[in-house]
Amino acid sequence: MLRILLCPNAFKSSLTAAEAIAAIEAGISRVFALEPNSCVDSDRKTLWQPVALPMADGGDGTMAAIVGGSAGSLFSSVVRGPLGKPVHAHWGRLGEPDEETAVIEMAEAAGLRLLTKQEYNPLLSSTYGVGQLIKAAVEAGCEKIVIGIGGSATNDGGAGMAQALGIRLLDSNSQDLPPGGAALKKLSRIEVPAGILPQHTEFIAACDVNNPLCGPQGASAIYGPQKGADAEMVKVLDDALCHYADIIKRDLGLDIANIPGAGAAGGLGAGLMAFCGARLESGVDLIMDLLHFDEKLDAVDLVITGEGRLDSQTSMGKVIAGVAKRAKIRNIPVLALVGSIEKGAGAAMAANGLTAALSITDGPLRLEEAIRDAYQLLADTSERAARLLDIDLSARKRESILKP
Repeated sequence: MLRILLCPNAFKSSLTAAEAIAAIEAGISRVFALEPNSCVDSDRKTLWQPVALPMADGGDGTMAAIVGGSAGSLFSSVVRGPLGKPVHAHWGRLGEPDEETAVIEMAEAAGLRLLTKQEYNPLLSSTYGVGQLIKAAVEAGCEKIVIGIGGSATNDGGAGMAQALGIRLLDSNSQDLPPGGAALKKLSRIEVPAGILPQHTEFIAACDVNNPLCGPQGASAIYGPQKGADAEMVKVLDDALCHYADIIKRDLGLDIANIPGAGAAGGLGAGLMAFCGARLESGVDLIMDLLHFDEKLDAVDLVITGEGRLDSQTSMGKVIAGVAKRAKIRNIPVLALVGSIEKGAGAAMAANGLTAALSITDGPLRLEEAIRDAYQLLADTSERAARLLDIDLSARKRESILKP
């Protein structure tokens, strides 16, 4: 019996990780008749057994992957959205034996997905709602807070989050700063009241980028344009974050400007380190550890993963790279099913343990068509992969019969 671990990431703007798994199973079942927990062929008995494990890397889908994979629970809170309007956001709590661990996805409260393109404005958008979710988890008794910090609409360095927790960010007139990244240029001093967070609370930021806070590779320059910033706005935001880092260094004694990952989520990585004592970890590695990924690898023969694109960024903390590296240690083959493949990316990933990659697009398609038809395209590609697998299984059977 061939045991296959199905562990894709979400396909951005089209499929959640769980939906991707359903599509992969649907495609394979066209080749091997699907029964509960196994695929059976009347002539060859049980051929394969799927093991489903939705994955994420710290961005969208992180909370669903961790909470679902641990049989945890979701809770709802009404918080301020990125532009101050109330939004219904969720946070999660892991199941036993890790029920003291909370999972927060910053995009639930301050994500780009909460805004229309016309509303994108990193000068004004705030992480205040993220701080409100942290407070909710702490007040519920959680002692470990894991925060996925991908998909942000903000560039405020976590300032809004800090204010929601009770930290004072004051201008030269001792007035609290208004929301948004641009306001940080007027920061004069920081006041941190005693006891805003329990001392024993552990914070971990799940991050899939290593950008510093400021400069040409910083939060504003690299990710600001995705959030609506033009060249002039990028300069304003970068200057503001640099000033913010200087005040944090002076008032808190922490030099966070050039730490890899400090620029993640518009500088939320820096804010979590400065105000919550968080440590930044590779999102995919953290999630795999929380889901006991290595134990599941020990019980399978093949891994099928995937996400929207395989490119030069894949090796920098994306799901496919994380999965392939761990499978390589155990000499387990890995197939990646992806929306598109950048020229040369598949060969480059082979060194990291990726056995093969297949694009699910079967011809020239407009992006909106690929997004609309992603489920069917993924299922069709999974069927093709299963037929190749069937050829291999049949060849092995013939070889065993012919052996003297």
